[in-house]
Formats: sequence, C-alpha cells, structure tokens
Amino acid sequence: MKIMVPCLSLLLVFLFSCTNEQHNQPNIVLIMADDIGISDIGCYGSEIQTPNIDRLAEQGLRFTTFYNMAKCDPTRSSLLTGLYRGGNGAVHLGQLTKQAGYFNIMSGKEHFNNWVPDYCKAENVFDHSFYFWATTNYFRPPSGEFERPFYLEGQELAADEIEYEQAPMYKTDFITDYALKWLDEAFTKDDPFFLYLPYHAAHYPLQARPEDIAKYRGKYLKGWDKVRSERFARMQELGVLPENAQLSPPEGNLNIFRKPLIPAYTDYYPWESLTEAQQDSLDLEMAVFAAMIDRMDQNIGRVLDRLEQQGKLENTLVLFLVDNGSCPFYSNKVPDVQPGPAHSYWCLRASWANVGNTPYRQYKQCGLEGGSHTPFIAYWPGVIEPNTITHQVGHIVDLAPTFLDVLDIPYPDSINGFRSLPLDGRSLLPVFRGEERREPEYFISGLDRFRMFRSGTYKIVKMNDGPWELYNMRQDPTELNDLAGSMPELVQSMEIAYQTKWQQSEQ
Repeated sequence: MKIMVPCLSLLLVFLFSCTNEQHNQPNIVLIMADDIGISDIGCYGSEIQTPNIDRLAEQGLRFTTFYNMAKCDPTRSSLLTGLYRGGNGAVHLGQLTKQAGYFNIMSGKEHFNNWVPDYCKAENVFDHSFYFWATTNYFRPPSGEFERPFYLEGQELAADEIEYEQAPMYKTDFITDYALKWLDEAFTKDDPFFLYLPYHAAHYPLQARPEDIAKYRGKYLKGWDKVRSERFARMQELGVLPENAQLSPPEGNLNIFRKPLIPAYTDYYPWESLTEAQQDSLDLEMAVFAAMIDRMDQNIGRVLDRLEQQGKLENTLVLFLVDNGSCPFYSNKVPDVQPGPAHSYWCLRASWANVGNTPYRQYKQCGLEGGSHTPFIAYWPGVIEPNTITHQVGHIVDLAPTFLDVLDIPYPDSINGFRSLPLDGRSLLPVFRGEERREPEYFISGLDRFRMFRSGTYKIVKMNDGPWELYNMRQDPTELNDLAGSMPELVQSMEIAYQTKWQQSEQ
C-alpha cells in the first residue's frame, strides 16, 4: 500500500492535468457574412454602424489582404474543408472539432459545390443545425411560404414551424435565436463548443426592418462617388489597406455572363447626372443594404453578450469573414416595389457595390480584388494582441490547418471510409501570435471565367474568359497596371503553374 499511494497520487495529478488541458481548449465561433464588400464594415472604413464587429477588431486582429473563392458555394466548400476542390476524403471543420471533443452547432446558410460529400452536410456534422440552401427571403412573404425551404436537424421545416422571438419574423434574427438556444445548451456541458454562424446578410433581396432603415435614410443622398472617397480616406487612416493601395476609378459590372445587363444597374454614371427623385430612390436602396448589415451586427452583439454573461468569451476564438465581395447582379423580380418590405425583391446595383468594394475593382465572382478580397477578423483574448493589423496574406483554405493547430490534433488519415485529402492551406496561428508565417506557394479564387492565381508578388487574373492579365500585387494592390503585355513569359509560366495546381486539386 505504501508503494501504491504515490502512484495513485501521480495518476490523479496526471488525470487532473489532462482534464484541465481539455477544458482550456478555446470555444470557437466562426461567423460569416454574405455579399459584403471590404469597406462595408465600420472597422474597415464604413459609415455603417457595426460596433460589435468593430469590438472584435479593436480587441483582435484585422487582415488587410484575405481571400475567399469569390462566390457563395465555392467559398463555403473551400472554407469548411480546407480544399480548393475535392470530393470523397474531404474533412469538414466540424468533423475536426468533433474529433477534439467539441459540441457542434450551426445556424445559417449552407451552400456547397457538387464535389462536397454528403457526409460533410450540416445534419451529418453538427449536434444541432438550422439551415437553408442559398437565397431565401428575409421576411415571411405574403404568400406565407419561403422561396426555398429551411431545415432543422436535417428535416424540412415549414414557415409556421420556425421559432422566433421578435415579430415580424426576420431571418437574421431567427438564425441567431436558434444559435443562442443551442449555446445555452452548450453552457451546461463540460465540453468546449464550436458555433458556425453563416448569416445570409446582406445578400439580396434587400429587405430590412423599418427601424433599421430609418437610421440610414438620407445618409446616402451625397452619392456613391462621395461615399466611396470618404471610405477610402478612412481606410487609409485606419491602416486597413495594403501599402501603395490607390482608389481605383469607378467602374461598372463587366461580367457579361450575368443577364440581363440593364445599364441602370450595371453601368457607372455620375451621381450629379441623376434627378432628385432618382437620388432619393437610390438613397433608399443603399439605406436598406446598410440596415441589413446593421441588423447582422446587432445579432452578433447578442451572441457576444451571451458568451460574456456566461463567462465564456475570454476563452473563445471568434472569427469573422465574408464569402465574397459585394454583388451587383440584377435580380429584381418585382422592380416596381421599392426595396425594404417582404413583398419587394430588390438587389444592389453596381455603383453601390463599387462603394462596398472600395478601393478595389469589380465584384462577386471575379478574381479581381473586388470579388475575392474581403474582411477577416480574429479575436482571441490572451493569444491575439488587441487592435493589431497584419499585411500578411491569408485565404479561407488556411482555416482548416489553423483549426488543427488550435485544437492540437492531427489531421485524420481517413474519413467515412475514404482516405483524407491533403489540405491546401497553411495555418494562420503564427499570424495570430504576431509572428511571420511562411506564405503558401499560391492562392486561387474566382470562377472559371474569372479565375485568379496569385504566387508571391504576382497575380494573374482573367475577365469573361479573356486573356490573362498580370499584376504586381506589392506595387499595385488595386490592379490598375496590367503588365501582361510587357511580361509574357511570366504570364505563361504562372498559367502553367495554375493549370498544374488546379488539376492536382481535382479529385
């Protein structure tokens, strides 16, 4: 017995130590916004009120250059698997957190490319999930039905069955209602939790609560040119632009594959050329868009407040990002109804989307920076130094290896009977810690006809399946000087590199 007592004591100390280490794992909250430009958030230069997102930035880290895949479904597919392309063998972030003993929650938008396996879908990954696929209305429309169905734990949910706290029901709010309900359950458990919160705001249709719209009505009568120049000046003051960034000239939507191309929506024209009635209507359009972002921020505040009230925020890694740049595609099904209410179906036009993507060129779907380059904020008390900004380049495929580092687990050898596919990104944890990381060999974004491939200093990109353009991103981050004509050999070598890497990623 005298021999066994010390051994037992050592065993208890070891078990206690392991338990403490497990409990010290951070909770993770991953928040995604939809179709929002880099300058649409307050801490990136916007006049739109986003105090809760700004709080994460002021107490965390902002990236000046962070890439997505330039459209909803490829971004979500790559974000959640760490792959540019994949198939069977892809591993969802939630499967990594589950492996680490986390309680998994999702509430929001699910939208994948066809290559994402069924075992990566919400009902197969999360302990609780409320989700919808792609575009739906924000309010319950007059017909009493949503454009697309909602799902709760994998089962289709009728509109009358959706739980909500504030009437009339509004999507951004009830997405959060479900998340908070399940967070309350998470607080009763010993396990850490992973909350994936992909909002739909501010994707069209432009619908918002009247009280939120009223906050912004009249603020945009100064016009898109003035608002854009003011945002650019604030971005320079804040230091959230890469070095040498210049304000690109105003530009319409050059995407010829999104029909109909209606000049009033797709082309740029000076604000002063419009009548007072037109300016008033356009002020309303942007006010509704701003209101949608404002409402999303209010709901992010609800989540942060709940975490803080429960004493969880200090041990939580919070990540905020956007799936692509602002969207200028005409989708007005009832154009005679002004934006805002449930029976409208309005979209943002190119000139306002151009403001959102300040100071960059072009829009959603494009590998040009306006489509592929959006905010990324990381908040993690005790690890990330408050109010820091990094010029290191990141990409959504970097999130999976970052999770592995944060969770301190190995990448699984297999998943659902398939050999796991190798990840494409590289961990951002050194950046979180204020260190320099070894930059990945390349970054890919944009749809096929609008692809970009960046490697080191240079980036090739195409528009409308045209010839490759070439930009020096260190000297010309807003892509104003196409070097393809003077450096054809570099274009050719980068195209070969892109084709090789893209073919290797195909499974």
